[in-house]
Amino acid sequence: MVKEQTRTGADIRARLDHPVIDGDGHLIEFTPVLLDYITQVGGHEVAERYANAPVKRQFMLRDEFNSRPTNTPTMWVWPSKNTLDRATASLPRLLRERLDEFGFDFVLLYPSEGFFPGMLDDEEMRQVACRAYNTFAADLYGGYQDRMTPAAVIPMHTPEEAIEELEYAHDTLGMKVAVLRGYVRRQDKNPATLRPEGRIDVFGMYSDYDYDPVWAKCRELKIAPTFHSSGMWEPRGAMPNYVYSHIGVLASCGEALCKALLMGGVAKRFPELNFAYLEGGVGWACSLFADLISHWEKRGGKAIENLDPENLDVELMMSLIAQYGDEPIRARENDLREMFTRKQPRPSELDDFSAAGIEQSEDIRDLFVPRMFFGCEADDPMNNQAFNRKANPFGASLNAVMGSDISHWDVPNMNEVLVEAWEQVERELLTEQDFHDFVFANSVRLHGQVNPDFYKGTAVESEAAKVLA
Repeated sequence: MVKEQTRTGADIRARLDHPVIDGDGHLIEFTPVLLDYITQVGGHEVAERYANAPVKRQFMLRDEFNSRPTNTPTMWVWPSKNTLDRATASLPRLLRERLDEFGFDFVLLYPSEGFFPGMLDDEEMRQVACRAYNTFAADLYGGYQDRMTPAAVIPMHTPEEAIEELEYAHDTLGMKVAVLRGYVRRQDKNPATLRPEGRIDVFGMYSDYDYDPVWAKCRELKIAPTFHSSGMWEPRGAMPNYVYSHIGVLASCGEALCKALLMGGVAKRFPELNFAYLEGGVGWACSLFADLISHWEKRGGKAIENLDPENLDVELMMSLIAQYGDEPIRARENDLREMFTRKQPRPSELDDFSAAGIEQSEDIRDLFVPRMFFGCEADDPMNNQAFNRKANPFGASLNAVMGSDISHWDVPNMNEVLVEAWEQVERELLTEQDFHDFVFANSVRLHGQVNPDFYKGTAVESEAAKVLA
């Protein structure tokens, strides 16, 4: 028997009549080079603090074996055995040279270590490291804009720091993709959500700050907000087991944030923006879309009146208790009557959907389906659920975007990513039109609807223009 020759992404690309966009690839920073940029921006003292900060990096900068636990949720997260791919992750010229081998016409590149500066509580170090990372990415990858573009990291502890970095990344560095931190841990001071252990602020609802100026700045700069944060809240992160902590980690954050942006009215107030939740797949999004609609139909608007305790017919209830109640129930008849007639507390706002201005379930569809985008890894078996029009409410197809996740542990061979994505077509789980949307058109819409010039000057300019037209 002749063994079938291994296919590569180039083989799949050769059979397609449209380009392929990797909506979420990754670069891996050489930390000593990144430290040079941090030194330039913030000085040696800040760079030294950053070198000792709890950020995720593959290779230690010094002997830390006695000070760092070796069994943590962040150990061994980037490939090493495939040295060519590991070098490709950090050398932009090599990446540019290999894109045709992967079958990718254009790549949006997100950070690896660079995600972590935006999490730091140290305000100076957080802002310096984000600025330094963005300068690093623009300098090293800016010369390859025909085939790739790096994302700027935007801290979100306050609206002011987010706006300042958005402006610098766009106006000074010429960057057109931004990845915003998806949440901030707060020591809670909000009386509506007060809890002694603090809370997770997802910006759209009950935040300590008004983040509308951030969304307004994105609109002004024509930048579609993308999010790529891990919901590393307990029990995730508390378990010394990477797989336990990692499964669902991006989906959980995406769901929390997406709900807040929709139910808090952000999506309605900023109809010019699209929002993307990367690497968490689309299974959670299908579930959330259906859940939002079913919750609206049972609790939204006037439907909540069905649950108002004051609507209970007490006399009918008591007569039914007398007729059908067993002895233990009838023995408490007086207490039950008192319970049913007691004045009950009323929420200050009865409709949980009021901030979003939802008046019918179609309003949820119109905010969710065209405006929310979901980054999916190529081998995720749930990708086809985005296109399951028989199951999704209103026969909707959700905006699944292929993100290769190249450079990270779940991609042992960069040139096989597109092969794994195509397997769902071969299994008849996706049509070729679905595949076109998944690996190309949805990425075009995500960024191109917000910035019509996004793909100008790139290898996909003419084909992207057809999608937007």
